[in-house]
Amino acid sequence: MKKEKKQNELIYFAFRNVKLIIGLAIILFFLVLAVIGPMLTDNDPFDFVNPLGAQPPSSEYWFGTTFFGQDVFSQFVHGLRATFIVGLFGGGLGTLIGILIGFVAGYRGGIVDEILNVLTNIVLVIPTLAVLLIIAAYLEVRSIFTELIFIGFTAWPWTARAIRAQTFSLRTREFVDLAKLSGMKPLRIIFTEIAPNMMSYLLLVFILQFGGAILIAATLDFIGLGPTNAISLGLMMQFSVIWGAMQLGTWWWFIPPGLAITAIVGALYIMNVGLDEVFNPKLREM
Repeated sequence: MKKEKKQNELIYFAFRNVKLIIGLAIILFFLVLAVIGPMLTDNDPFDFVNPLGAQPPSSEYWFGTTFFGQDVFSQFVHGLRATFIVGLFGGGLGTLIGILIGFVAGYRGGIVDEILNVLTNIVLVIPTLAVLLIIAAYLEVRSIFTELIFIGFTAWPWTARAIRAQTFSLRTREFVDLAKLSGMKPLRIIFTEIAPNMMSYLLLVFILQFGGAILIAATLDFIGLGPTNAISLGLMMQFSVIWGAMQLGTWWWFIPPGLAITAIVGALYIMNVGLDEVFNPKLREM
């Protein structure tokens, strides 16, 4: 009864939180566009569909065309889909690895904690750009999957440290001691006693990882270390810069992907602030 009352209270404050609603609305708008957008065009992102080259937005080409006559709208919606895939799975993988390492290190302590701490520090100091350059040199074809795997396996350390600190605090609580006395195994204690008490925190961590993965992917794409067999918002911006779209006034090529990345990451941050206010009674607006 008490748990149900708390859930109803969270739902009540969630619907009253303007930041959460605005952020969620923006994310849902772009998510729906990423899902149905490719169905609204028959053009492939890399097809040369307009022999006239760069043309501004029109009824035929909603976002105009590039210098090579490619449909910018088709590139945009396919790029949005790639952005959400990298954010969801790359950020999700980073969150999962960080949670597992953070929980184990925080609960077990001792030598296990020291070993996992060393591993975390090693990943933190690895020169990511140098590793990427090596990967780019050996992989002639890079995919969205390759990118999200790399992001997931390099973005987890801060999550692991944050979860470890929270677990250190919770492992001394009475309900954990009772679980130990009942003979419950460590992994079961972690995932049935400690994790449920951190669900709100884990959700906030995932949202931050989601936004971080999108920014990292956009950065990698922009400097030429992104996928070679797909289109993304970062690659759109890279192509537009390489071919001088800004100098030549072809604004419809670089503004849509730039605005979308800014809006999505900004909305995720706003959502995070809103959820923090919902979960934390001290921050709620009455």
